[in-house]
Amino acid sequence: MIHPFEKELIHLAEYDLAVRERLAGEGKLADGYHPEMESVHKANAQRLREIISEIGFPTISKVGQKASDAAWLIIQHSIGEPEFMKKCYAMMEENYHDINPKNKAYLYDRIQVFQGRPQKYGTQLTAGGLLFPVEDKENLNGEREKVNLPPLSEKEIHQIPNPEEIPEIDNRDRGYILWRKKVGWV
Repeated sequence: MIHPFEKELIHLAEYDLAVRERLAGEGKLADGYHPEMESVHKANAQRLREIISEIGFPTISKVGQKASDAAWLIIQHSIGEPEFMKKCYAMMEENYHDINPKNKAYLYDRIQVFQGRPQKYGTQLTAGGLLFPVEDKENLNGEREKVNLPPLSEKEIHQIPNPEEIPEIDNRDRGYILWRKKVGWV
């Protein structure tokens, strides 16, 4: 049976990715948060809020795997809305048995990184392309395994900066710090 929101959630996520791909192709995603991308993210988050108020969190059993993943993508991209992202993470925690565990790991890490804190699963990169600092390098692969993420090599783990370096990493991009303050991450 197709859930009434299944197609819509998939469409919203596909539209997000299509706009992102077009803007990237035009070289417009390098300088800060592009207004058109931000507008898509805000509209998608608003529609997802409405869907959640109607059916609760879009779990796999409610809307199917693809639409549940699409809902996660919308949440993951609603970066200008810290409270929404945190509320959705709490809902994913409550429904952990009925969502893709990788999605919860990515969302946890993204929230941590935007707050200037070390991540747990090693899913987020610095602007320079290195993994953002993690809570526990020793147990990183164990945490990744729990959520079905592939292990990282010793070399990759060794290259991860230490949490003490977070202020320095964050300070490399003044615009990023100002944006995070403006939307309420820090």
